[in-house]
This record gives sequence, C-alpha cells and structure tokens, in this order.
Amino acid sequence: MKTFITDDFLLQNTFAKRLYHEYAKDLPIIDYHNHLPPKEIAQNRVFANISQVWLAGDHYKWRAMRALGIDEHYITGDASDKEKFLKWAETVPYTVRNPLYHWTHLELQRYFGIDTLLSGENAAEIYDATAAKLQEETHHTIGLLQQHQVEFLCTTDDPIDSLEHHKSIQVQDISPNVFPTFRPDKAFAVEHADSFNKYIKKLAIASDTAIETYDDLLTALENRIDYFHQHGGRLADHGLEQLYYFGKDAYHCEKLFLKVKKGTQLSQEEVAFFKAKTLGYLCRLYHKKGWTQQFHLGAIRNNNKRLLSVLGPDTGFDSMGDFSQAQALSGFLNDLDSTDELAKTILYNLNPADNEVFATMAGNFNDGSSKGKVQYGSAWWFLDQKDGMEKQLNTLSNMGLLSCFVGMLTDSRSFLSFPRHEYFRRILCNLIGTDVANGELPSDEKWLGKIVGDICYYNAKVYFGL
Repeated sequence: MKTFITDDFLLQNTFAKRLYHEYAKDLPIIDYHNHLPPKEIAQNRVFANISQVWLAGDHYKWRAMRALGIDEHYITGDASDKEKFLKWAETVPYTVRNPLYHWTHLELQRYFGIDTLLSGENAAEIYDATAAKLQEETHHTIGLLQQHQVEFLCTTDDPIDSLEHHKSIQVQDISPNVFPTFRPDKAFAVEHADSFNKYIKKLAIASDTAIETYDDLLTALENRIDYFHQHGGRLADHGLEQLYYFGKDAYHCEKLFLKVKKGTQLSQEEVAFFKAKTLGYLCRLYHKKGWTQQFHLGAIRNNNKRLLSVLGPDTGFDSMGDFSQAQALSGFLNDLDSTDELAKTILYNLNPADNEVFATMAGNFNDGSSKGKVQYGSAWWFLDQKDGMEKQLNTLSNMGLLSCFVGMLTDSRSFLSFPRHEYFRRILCNLIGTDVANGELPSDEKWLGKIVGDICYYNAKVYFGL
C-alpha cells in the first residue's frame, strides 16, 4: 500500500501549507540536544543494514515490540539483524496512532525514497533495498546528517569523556558542526555510594586532580568544564527527577562527601542537599562561562528491576514520574538569580500535568537581558508526539511568547531521526495556519512566516551564539 505521507501531510489548510513550504521546509537544522555517538560521526560509520542504524538503541521501538508480545530474542537478544528487522516490520502496522507509525514512514521515505507502508509482507525486500542504499556515501553517517541540512548538533557527554572524537571531527573540518554537552549527573549521584566512588576515581584521572575532599570534587568538575569549553562546549544538561532547594544549610557537603567516600548510605534529605549544592555550584560556573543549562525533569527510571538486571539501564523501562516540581524549581532558580548568576536556561517537563507550571516558571526569570533567556523547552520523550507538541506549543503561547521559542530537537540515538524536525515544523505551521483559517490571527503571511522561521531555526542560532 502506498504511503499516506504526502507533501501536505499534517497541513490542513491553505495558509498552513504556505507557511510550511515557503518558510519552514528548507531551513537548516540546529539539533541542540541528542544522544548521537560522536565516534560514529568522526569515523563516518558505514552501517551494514537498517537494523544497525534504526533499531539498535531505540527503546521506543523496543517498548512497542514488547507490548505486542515479541520475544526479547528479537529485540535486544541474539537474533540476527535481519530477523530483528523482520519482527519490527511485523510490529509497525500495529503501531497506528503511536508516533512511531508516522516517524517510521517519514524516515523510510525521506532517507530511502520508500513510499510504501512497511509490514511483514514487504520487510525482506525493504531490508535488502535499504542495506544497499546504506553503502552509498550519501548514506554514511555524515551523509545522513547532510541530507537533512543539519548545521549544528550537540551531543551529550560525560565530564570524564576525553572528547577525542570531537577533536577528530574538528580536525577533519566535518560538516555539520558538532559540539559536546556537559552532562555531570553521575558526579553528584551520591544515592549510590559504590558507583559514585567508582565514578570519582575516573573523574580524578580525567581531571588530573586528586579527589579527597568535597572541594577537590568541585575543582575537578571546574577543570572539566574548562576542558569542554576549550573544545567547543557551550551547553550543560541534567536529567533529574526534580530540582532540590534548601533555604539554609541544613548539612555540610564536606561531611556528606566523606560519609559517602567511606561507603555510608546517606538519607534522602542528605542526598537532596548534596545534589542541590553541587548543582548550584556548577550552574554558577555555567553562567560565568556564558553557557546554556538544560534541565530535563520528571522521569522515573529503571522501573522493571528484573529486566534491568538482565538488560541494564536505558533499555526501555523508564516512565513519567509525578514529582512535586514547582516550589524547589522556583527556589533553585531564584537562588541563582538573586546574585545575577542564572545562565540561559531551558526547562523540560516529562509529565504533561506540569506544562503550565514550567511555562509560567520560565517567565518568572526572564529579565530582559536576552531574548527568551529562560525557555520552556520542547515536548520531551513521551510527550514528543503530535498531541504533546501541540499542547507544549499552546501552553507556551498562552503563558509566554511562542515567538521567542528555540524550537525542536531530536533527543535521539539514531542518525535517521532528523525528520522529527520536519514533523515539528508541520505541526507548528498547521497550528498557526488553523488560527488564521479560524479568524484568530491576521492573514499576514510575511510576518507569520518570519515567526515560523525564527522558531524553526533563527532563534536557536542567536540563542546559542552559533
């Protein structure tokens, strides 16, 4: 069966079509948050088949396959790449109304020119056709990025990373521009003493700093921030259940650090205090460097302990949490702002119940020093779908200024995920076009087209100083 994805996919009126085709479609992409491996960019990896580039590491697809009753052997197990693809193809027709159904057919069409719907019946043929295409230079890793005019992308990197692959990318003068993002979550994960102490040893080596005290830990982290900055890093990112804030010093971080170093388990409140103080210190360093900080808040991770013990983390067993966010988020940001040390900030929520909380919280700390200094971030993870994007855009429009938004990102581990920017752009144009059709906005194509272009590309270019 032929695909349903036409040139006007998701565009439901004439004005929306003009906005997309004339003002959004051909803009370059700035993907300022993803989990792509820089090694594969530096080495311009050639994928042997579509399973390697499309299924490996994609827990969205894994969750869908498990829900359908497919054995783990065909998901993360020892089945061949072709067997795994065939099982995924059998799954796809059953993903109707899940964003995977749209993404799957967008990606097949945009990268491989396949305009038929994927199923078990045509899976073998599509597997062979895509495998052949992936051997062409246009479909090596760098070619896949260039096909979608990816101009800048920011990977997610641990402070202990040597950044050797980023260095290689820079030396080779590869296009697109690729920059590291500082992700220090493990550096204050004191709730797990054993893994924290193992990590601190690695951090000591990477920073060439003996870490015996809490001040040593802060020094080591500052050294790594300097190192990232030297190699193009201008963003930090944090994945937390929630932010923490203490109005006064209930504990002493040095004492807490030494307790953990001895293997002592801290109380929940002690853990929260340590995280709050350490993260606050880092945020002041980001401000000093002129960086942008991102906070991804609200995931409850590794829920299935049985399968976690078999497959490890990041394999598809995370979900939305229902943590209390507003009060601590306010206190944390206000503490930084009170000394004028609040860096540019992007807030992402995972629970849609927090949409209005995050959007209005962002507005509290815009001080006129820069356009959209504190951003209500794009729909993230489980919200990264049509309904979630529309709700995020509507909330931002109602509570703030949509025109200042820095737009979409992939948050992906796949080099085939960049049509998600197209997906977002179509949804954005349709939303505005529908308002025009309903008489809720003026039919000013030039002005609304400029706003669309700003959201899709130009705002991010200015915001991140690219």
